[in-house]
Amino acid sequence: MIKFNQVYKRYPGGYEALKNLSFEIAEGEMVFLTGHSGAGKSTLLKLIAAIERPNSGSVVVKGQNTKSLKSGALPYLRRNLGLVFQDHKLLFDRNAFDNVMLPLQICGFDHRESAKRVRAALDKVGLLKREKANPIALSGGEQQRLCIARAIVNRPTILLADEPTGNLDAEYSGEIMHIFKSFHQVGVTLLISTHDEAVLRQFPARALALKHGELQT
Repeated sequence: MIKFNQVYKRYPGGYEALKNLSFEIAEGEMVFLTGHSGAGKSTLLKLIAAIERPNSGSVVVKGQNTKSLKSGALPYLRRNLGLVFQDHKLLFDRNAFDNVMLPLQICGFDHRESAKRVRAALDKVGLLKREKANPIALSGGEQQRLCIARAIVNRPTILLADEPTGNLDAEYSGEIMHIFKSFHQVGVTLLISTHDEAVLRQFPARALALKHGELQT
């Protein structure tokens, strides 16, 4: 499903964010990505989504080498991906319903079918009754659930989450992780970046540990 082979990522100025990464994530697997701040976790997720490209080595997602993908092919790759960003990236001039609708509009889905999908996604994360609320009126945990609804409205086969519980208290963190667990139970492949030790203890799964851009064994 996801395969890294001797991947290096360097940024302008020579900063080496990732060094010689090789690993595989099987279809339907749930994996945690751990490591200190600056270890390279966000960069790794961006490589999977082809937001960044490796300088050397290969990143293969569902049989496609992201390094060789042309820009026109990226939307087709990303239709298989759900992305939950650390900084939410919500549109504060649109209500919850319209935030979740946006990916479907970009993909050209029929409006009636899109509305059904949006409400199903909002219901999945417990926000159906808040569909008309603007993000500013939502709590931090509700904003995070809205991000998850937007990420899954396309019904992706792979879900990537960057520190999804980082700014939440223990109760909200548990709620968010139970939502992710429910996706895993229906076959979605999950890669979740976290430094939350409580989450790692409560939801045991394989962990990929990064330290200064290198995979720890």
